[in-house]
Amino acid sequence: MTGIEGIVPILLTPFRRDLSIDYASLRREVDATLATGVHGIGIAIGSEIFKLTSEERREILRAVVDQVEGRVPVVMNTSAPGTAPAVQLARDAAEAGADRLMIWPPDFFALGPDPVIEHLSRIAEAAGLPIVLQDVPQAPISPALALRIAEAVPLVDTIKVETNPTVAQVGAMVQAVEDKLTVLGGAGGGTLVEEHRRGARGTMPFASQAAEFMAVWQALEAGREGDAAQIIEAQILPVSRLGFQSGDMFYHVHKALLHRAGLFANTLVRPPTATPDDITGAELDRLLDRFAKPKERHKETA
Repeated sequence: MTGIEGIVPILLTPFRRDLSIDYASLRREVDATLATGVHGIGIAIGSEIFKLTSEERREILRAVVDQVEGRVPVVMNTSAPGTAPAVQLARDAAEAGADRLMIWPPDFFALGPDPVIEHLSRIAEAAGLPIVLQDVPQAPISPALALRIAEAVPLVDTIKVETNPTVAQVGAMVQAVEDKLTVLGGAGGGTLVEEHRRGARGTMPFASQAAEFMAVWQALEAGREGDAAQIIEAQILPVSRLGFQSGDMFYHVHKALLHRAGLFANTLVRPPTATPDDITGAELDRLLDRFAKPKERHKETA
């Protein structure tokens, strides 16, 4: 297998008060993430990528690529419901310096396997980059289809499993694709221990908890499952439980962690977003008091 492995956090996108991208906060986030020893960095749904303009997508990718300087692979999500826009996004990502793409199949209409394979083939041909296939609830990929894709599109070398139940899906995927695809867990990483037992070779969590996930991964690779499970139970699942309570609450939770850590100047989420209600806000405050260590605050530049 030649796919990407290990912990590949997805960056959150910081915004200024005028909702433009806060590149100073982004640089701090990238530095802090790299310092944990991660195996890659991603820009994807966790980065609110669907709220960015095409120009902003190119700019944020270039900024991250320039800062990373080849130390780890940079993964860019270029999913789109149509082949033409997906091809253009993939070309833009390749030109901006992405090391690999992440793509889920078209999800506007239910399609058979042949159109999905053609869609991915055209993207691969246009960009020439390795592809992480994304199995998501809105566009699920069966193990049988994953195997067909791997055989038909050689640049697809990894699959990230996010359809429920993820543990069972990881097990079925590993058995089906054998050594043709590297299988990653997903959906926040809360079941990484169970997924690792079934052959998962990593996960893609939020960058706000990169250090915690690296500790889990190192424990798993060293055969210390108990230590890994303890970290997940004590530090990761409480955050996930609050983040996945409703709507897009996970953006607010993980940005709050980065703000409390002194990396983000604020916790703004671009609209549309569901603002936490008073009860949820109080729960978030308690979570931050429990987990986040206050550090130097950074003033906004605009």
